[in-house]
Amino acid sequence: MLGDIVSWIVLGVIVVIIIVLLFRSVGIYNRFYSLKNSSEATLGQIRVAMKKRLDMIDQLLGAVKSYAKFERETFVQVTAMRASVATASPGDIDKVEAASRSIFGRLLAVAENYPVLKTNTTVTSLMDSVKSIEEEIARQRYTYNNISQEFNTMMDTIPSKFIGRLVGLVKLEYLQFAEAIKTPPKIEF
Repeated sequence: MLGDIVSWIVLGVIVVIIIVLLFRSVGIYNRFYSLKNSSEATLGQIRVAMKKRLDMIDQLLGAVKSYAKFERETFVQVTAMRASVATASPGDIDKVEAASRSIFGRLLAVAENYPVLKTNTTVTSLMDSVKSIEEEIARQRYTYNNISQEFNTMMDTIPSKFIGRLVGLVKLEYLQFAEAIKTPPKIEF
């Protein structure tokens, strides 16, 4: 009789442990997917902001075109970047970011070389808008990288590491945008 009671207690403890582990595993799984969905949403916001910036750069190119001769290649680059942003991976977004910053830097240099252009209200307004979007992209990048850090930390720590691997998750890629253009672009006319 006493043996039966002990068996039931042991069985009850094992069942409770299994239930606790199951709930803990489901909680970890849900947290992984919550972070994954947040990272994808934030990456979407970055794509939207980058597309806005590229649209404004395109408008700036149109305004600057009447004052300076830009190669057709610049227009083609902006169009190609705008098309690629929608499906870009974090690594590709880094490349688009660097290229669009370079074009924007060249536009700023042209504005500096043409005082009449610099005082044009359309150009000034567009430049201010692009700078505002730069700040938005920086905020979204910061949020994305924080989410990625939490996700990746879970992928490196026990027990979440095992659950992540079990369901086939991989670490998220960080966004590594350059903070500023280190060397001013060279513009020749």
